[in-house]
Amino acid sequence: MWTRRASQWWRSGCASLSKSARAAPKTDDPQLIGRLLLSWYARGHRDLPWRKTRDPYRIWISEIMLQQTRAQTVIPYYTRFLERFPTVESLAAATEDEVLVLWSGLGYYSRARNLRAAAQKVVACGGFPREFDTIRDLPGIGDYTAAAIASIAFGLPHAVLDGNVLRVVARVTNDASDIGAGKTRERFREVAQSWLEPTDPAHFNQALMELGATVCLPRNPLCLLCPVAQECQGRAEDRLTQLPVKLRRTEPVQVQQTLLIVKDRRRVMLRLRSGKGRMTGFWDLPTMEELPHARRLGVRHGEFRHTITHHHYTFTVIDASVPLPADEHFRWVAGSQLSSIPLATTARKALALAGIVYKL
Repeated sequence: MWTRRASQWWRSGCASLSKSARAAPKTDDPQLIGRLLLSWYARGHRDLPWRKTRDPYRIWISEIMLQQTRAQTVIPYYTRFLERFPTVESLAAATEDEVLVLWSGLGYYSRARNLRAAAQKVVACGGFPREFDTIRDLPGIGDYTAAAIASIAFGLPHAVLDGNVLRVVARVTNDASDIGAGKTRERFREVAQSWLEPTDPAHFNQALMELGATVCLPRNPLCLLCPVAQECQGRAEDRLTQLPVKLRRTEPVQVQQTLLIVKDRRRVMLRLRSGKGRMTGFWDLPTMEELPHARRLGVRHGEFRHTITHHHYTFTVIDASVPLPADEHFRWVAGSQLSSIPLATTARKALALAGIVYKL
């Protein structure tokens, strides 16, 4: 019984300590937060490849990939991408298909298209911009990414504000304002900026992001490991599980679809997505709606789930038999060619479910 209770106490860290046992947070020296973070970060942090460089190009690639994507998922994509495009000039000279092939599986494909467009702009201007505002003007770069590049690559004093940092600020300041509101985000940005240690903005920002990613977790924050626990007003008031607050939530849309695997010897039928959607330019397996005359052969490989923004898809994967439609958007693709075309994540998952595996 003691072991179980001790484990729960260590995991939650915060809920196990009574209010009387917590020191009152200090508020008279906001840069104390920055100093505590820098000291904590210097003692140890995750060994991530983009933390070993000050090259703005490589930092930029990593920050774009890390948007909406976990670090461990990004690492192999980051490595392959830089092997193929080691410089901004090589990325600028690439075709869109070449870039999308390397991005396939990361999702949010407008990021890849913006990367290529921004690379072309950087090359046209003679080099990577060195000021926050000019970095911010590049396609696909917002305030957060501009602050990350400016601080890490060039040592400029701009605090970052992403989802992890919003959570840290909300808890440390015990602020229950809606983080979906622009005014709240701007106020939280000012708080993070007040914490920033101007002598080392690069490590400050990385420490702040590291804290949110590894300690100040959405659920069960590890307060006993937190370097700013004694300064945390949300912890002092026992409100961590209620913070941050996001009021504007879009209800998820549930979608059921069937993907068809149509084979001809060692080839599989794919359909090119066209139009103006985010999947334009990617090849995917046809759906039952796109091949209404397909004959089911009775082989059902199973189901998988896939989420795009607030759409939650459940895909059923089955074998089918149908001639190649007289439509330029459909074509036979040999298994050996799958790694050389932009292939949608849904197609990758479905083919893997059917035992058709390929390597990038």
